[in-house]
Amino acid sequence: MQPSPDFDTVLVVDFGAQYAQLIARRVRECQVYSEIVPCTMPAADMLARKPKAIILSGGPASVYSDGAPPLPPAAPGQPGLLSAGVPVLGICYGFQLMVSALGGEVAHTGAGEYGATRLILTPGSAPETRSVAAAEQAQPGGPLPGEPWTAEPLPHEPLPGGALLGGLPETQQVWMSHGDTASAAPAGFTVTAGTAVSPVAAMEDTSRGLYGVQFHPEVMHTQHGQAVLHRFLELAGCRTDWTMGSIIDEQVGQVRAQVGDGGAICGLSGGVDSAVAAAIVQKAIGNQLTCVFVDHGLLRRGEAEQVEKDFVAATGVDLKVVDAAGTFLDALAGVTDPEEKRKIIGREFIRAFERAAREISAAAGSQGTAVEFLVQGTLYPDVVESGGGTGAANIKSHHNVGGLPSDLAFGLVEPLRALFKDEVRRVGEALGLPPEIVWRQPFPGPGLAIRIVGEVTAERLRIVSAADAIVREELSAAGLDREIWQCPVVLLADVRSVGVQGDGRSYGYPVVLRPVTSEDAMTADWARLPGELLARISTRITNEVPEVNRVVLDVTSKPPGTIEWE
Repeated sequence: MQPSPDFDTVLVVDFGAQYAQLIARRVRECQVYSEIVPCTMPAADMLARKPKAIILSGGPASVYSDGAPPLPPAAPGQPGLLSAGVPVLGICYGFQLMVSALGGEVAHTGAGEYGATRLILTPGSAPETRSVAAAEQAQPGGPLPGEPWTAEPLPHEPLPGGALLGGLPETQQVWMSHGDTASAAPAGFTVTAGTAVSPVAAMEDTSRGLYGVQFHPEVMHTQHGQAVLHRFLELAGCRTDWTMGSIIDEQVGQVRAQVGDGGAICGLSGGVDSAVAAAIVQKAIGNQLTCVFVDHGLLRRGEAEQVEKDFVAATGVDLKVVDAAGTFLDALAGVTDPEEKRKIIGREFIRAFERAAREISAAAGSQGTAVEFLVQGTLYPDVVESGGGTGAANIKSHHNVGGLPSDLAFGLVEPLRALFKDEVRRVGEALGLPPEIVWRQPFPGPGLAIRIVGEVTAERLRIVSAADAIVREELSAAGLDREIWQCPVVLLADVRSVGVQGDGRSYGYPVVLRPVTSEDAMTADWARLPGELLARISTRITNEVPEVNRVVLDVTSKPPGTIEWE
């Protein structure tokens, strides 16, 4: 998926920031399309994409460190990013690069700022900001020079905060993470905010469309961060037309143009990514698409039926179901190593999908149609994290299906390639997919096999599936489905716990609840579920799943612990 020139594009230049993807997502929340590009890309290549605006991300380095990434290189006689006439916003490290490159001062003061920080908007110069910062440093949270600043400025007075921050509260909480400090703005810039440590915490030169902030507007801890980004996009003249409806319309047109009269297949996993990808392609080419659902018997209770009935009813897609549960169980017999489980499941999945693909291709060939395309639910983070972005014309492997035989080479159709997970869900809603599919919690490809610590057997699958169904039911009843990123239920199959059930001693399995909150699964925190809810879940599991006599809660964040146990 490559958005057409009809959409304005904002380039996010990544200097190694942990928040580059978050910046891009926040821009899209303003209904403006954004892409992430590496800071090593030449400036001419970036400008050739005709961006409407550019954002320089933060980064872990100091501008004075050996090997610190510089601004993208400009060819001799060619404009750099800061002189090309394209509006630019520098954030944190990107802000300090802007200050340094344009003749300002970035100093080693020995006083960095990390975490929540009080920002004070000012109407003018660095000396004015320093006086405000000095007062704040002397009495944090106390009265500042000229306060109260609640009255509207007189017509001859500049608006505190300038064009970018003007109209926001004149003192506000922002999130900082820097060691060096901008001590003087470049010539031509107006200082618009400061802190107790940073006399130049925000600056702008509206005549050149250059803006910079030392803080991180993209993180939720910055109170008015989204308003800052939205205002920058307004100042840059970006159109807010990156909507779910426009995305669907564009992708339907692109898929029709790519596939033409040919056929396509899509492997459905039961997850939201493959479901939404298939729904877009189905909308584009109708019965030219055949979906394959390999039921390996490792899904959660009700999910296979959800794919077979609800998804088909919502889309009208032609679905081929491969019942391979027995094959997978036989292959997993006696295996306890989690990596070996994954390899076996991947191998068997490839074999099952290969057989189905051959059958579909043969049936299409008998009708004079060639199946030439494979639909894949690749998302934008996959593209960014793999260092990609261009894609290959033909593939022989698939990140969900695995390595396909060389004589089953397909052209790749990736309608979600430019989307983040939250956008995929909104597209799914716009396409009318069932909420149970759209808001399904992330679930690993190997399924419940890696939520059983030990050998996978039919009995153990029944136990963990029953416990998992109770947890999902209770989370839904509590209205927490969309607040919890996911809640793995893990069966410790090689552990037995002594308990008392009824009038006798029991010797049962423990299960672990692993509820987490996250935005992207790169980091996660354990979810603070209400005590009453946890008690109800524990009581139901031990009452309704007799093989289980102990329920424990995992309170480990990621890092250090991964979300899944295996």
